[in-house]
Amino acid sequence: MNLPPKVTERAFARLAEINASGDVKPLRVAVAGGGCSGFQYEIRLDQAESDDLVLEGGGQSVVVDPVSLPYLAGAVIDFTDELIGARFTIDNPNATSSCGCGTSFSI
Repeated sequence: MNLPPKVTERAFARLAEINASGDVKPLRVAVAGGGCSGFQYEIRLDQAESDDLVLEGGGQSVVVDPVSLPYLAGAVIDFTDELIGARFTIDNPNATSSCGCGTSFSI
């Protein structure tokens, strides 16, 4: 059995800040072919689809489509704010390698 991805409180809190402007949308986390390591993450605000897995916390939602879900099994979706920039991050136990940008990985 694959465990669904986990979203940290920090990620939900940042999503709440983004959505505070009015137009509340879920954060979509998806996996697509491409990038310098074979797969890449796509993270964007989007509407939920009927077949999405919806992860909720702090009044916010993160959605994952059924095709991306196996690639994100057991992953942790977080938000980091460092000197080099602020961004949503994914700690993926399924990735065997990743590139320096943090958005491309291989399995």
